[in-house]
Amino acid sequence: MTTDSVSLELTLPTEKMTLSQNGAEQMPVIGEKALPFTASTTQGPIHFPEDFVGKWVILFSHPASFTPVCTTEFMRFAELMPDFEALNTQPIGLAVDSVPSIIGWVREIEEKVKFDGAEHVHIPFPVIGDVKMEIAHKYGMIHKGFSDTKTVRAVFIIDPQSVIRAILYYPASSGRNFEEIKRLLISLQVVDAFDVATPADWQPGKDVIVPSPNSCEKAS
Repeated sequence: MTTDSVSLELTLPTEKMTLSQNGAEQMPVIGEKALPFTASTTQGPIHFPEDFVGKWVILFSHPASFTPVCTTEFMRFAELMPDFEALNTQPIGLAVDSVPSIIGWVREIEEKVKFDGAEHVHIPFPVIGDVKMEIAHKYGMIHKGFSDTKTVRAVFIIDPQSVIRAILYYPASSGRNFEEIKRLLISLQVVDAFDVATPADWQPGKDVIVPSPNSCEKAS
């Protein structure tokens, strides 16, 4: 057996954590259950994922509070909240910061910030204060090549059965495309509802790909 293939598993009281040979936590992957946690947020404590069973969840991280790119992302996500609510989806933000600091940032956005013609934008979704970076490390949001203390712009789309369905990573310098995140969410919902696939550059309402029948009965 080569040393490259060696891994260790630690069984904890509430979950199983897989460690690579160098001791680093492995990142969650598509198709796995979302890892559980309890956290303080700007809207009170949450128990994840059990508080959100039956809903889609977009869990997304921010490198830092009170920064320009993150602020524009909060505002854009807030503007799209009616669309996400119609899609039975709950956004949850995360920052490596204290909840009081994040609340101060949210208030500043709502009271003072103007962006792309928008101002006085209410931030309606909860934001986790992950001061100890426990959730950030658990979900692979800390990338050592970028920073030991700040997250990248991670996005996890999690379905109503608490299964991770999509993962996106953006660098700190590039704001996320929230229309693309919404398009991906709708694609996943269409795939589930109709047992189809969506082609390149698919947009809601466009043609989908129907799988070939795998039996004579289905072909008839």
